[in-house]
Amino acid sequence: MPSLGDLIAPRRMGKDFRWLLASSWTSNIGDGVALAAAPLLIASMTSSPILVASGAILQFLPWLLFGLHAGAIADRFDRRRLVMFANAARAIVLAALCVFLVTGTANIWIVFAVAFLYGTAEVFVDTAGSTLLPMLVKPADLGLGNARLQAGYLVANQFAGPPLGAFLFAAGTAWPFLLEVVCVSLAVVLISRMAKTPVPPRESGAHPPVHTDIAEGLRWLWRNPPVRMLVLIILAFNITWAAPWGVLVLYATEHLQMGPVGYGMLTTASAAGGLLATVSFGWLERHVSFATLIRVVLSLEVLMHLAFALTSVGWVALVIMFVFGAYAFVWGTISTTVRQRLVPAELQGRVASVNMVGVFGGMVIGQALGGVIAQFWGLTAPWWFAFVGAAITLLLVWKPISQIVSAKPVEGAVGVDEAQSSKEP
Repeated sequence: MPSLGDLIAPRRMGKDFRWLLASSWTSNIGDGVALAAAPLLIASMTSSPILVASGAILQFLPWLLFGLHAGAIADRFDRRRLVMFANAARAIVLAALCVFLVTGTANIWIVFAVAFLYGTAEVFVDTAGSTLLPMLVKPADLGLGNARLQAGYLVANQFAGPPLGAFLFAAGTAWPFLLEVVCVSLAVVLISRMAKTPVPPRESGAHPPVHTDIAEGLRWLWRNPPVRMLVLIILAFNITWAAPWGVLVLYATEHLQMGPVGYGMLTTASAAGGLLATVSFGWLERHVSFATLIRVVLSLEVLMHLAFALTSVGWVALVIMFVFGAYAFVWGTISTTVRQRLVPAELQGRVASVNMVGVFGGMVIGQALGGVIAQFWGLTAPWWFAFVGAAITLLLVWKPISQIVSAKPVEGAVGVDEAQSSKEP
């Protein structure tokens, strides 16, 4: 009988995958703690929906400023070392925040500055980190590898971290961020145990200007309709998703009257739903086409916004979040796997960075809209905006979804599972 370790990370995927998984899970514990603690810290300093949303915007704004450059850099150098250096920078920034909190000198503007610096380091962590899995496992194992990484994200970042963060915040504002410093630092140590990842191949040893590399990645993306459409779908749905999410802490504590711990329980409910999807993902991948799964999960996204707009009961919101967690896990795993299979190894960083710019750019736009909408029309208004916007987007992309999942990789791409793509008519 295989051990628990073999079930989570099969031996065929190698020791380096296990170190990557351990580092990712550890880092996500700290990020999950901050997921609840950071909004609570900002909300303790201001009740303005615009300022509350601004805290999240400042953390994600660096993707618009540095995201494409991070992708080009990830395609030039040792991606493992980039993750290590960027995580070390995150730990330093968090340690500085702890000093301000302990000494009582922290204010809303210092917190905003920390959010921006932390987000800048995270750009390089996420971009370089997203390119490591295709370098470690076979194409057929990408789905399983992404599912395991997503599972760690759900358990640590969404399930265990937020309630712990809310509890620690109630005990003292600095405690959750001190724990995050420890977790991020440990993640650096764990990923350092991986073998040095090879520098992506280039036609010559000389590096052209960064903007030349960025332009090359953008041209490839523009000329590849399936990957281009996938990025556009992610951008649009993140705008609608982020509009209400930017003021979720106010929606939970004021509209639903759930309090700080109840707010943390919302993300816990989401993680519980994701764990259910984790158990069933292997079966879904074998029996249901990716196109059908994508259409189902995006339809559930539309209904989720409507349900939140209509409810004012806390336990109903927890049920909605459970369903959200289940389908969001499936969507995240599928979209990442499809992209990785279609993109050449030497372009993984740049295309991943464009994708992440779409993710966080959409979040910046959505949260800015959500803050303004909530300020003038109330805390349920962003949910109505999200419902209408997501429904229109789904109608526009319904047919192109088939073209995305049935596409064949170009020469040099990681590969594609022919059995999966053949399910799509």
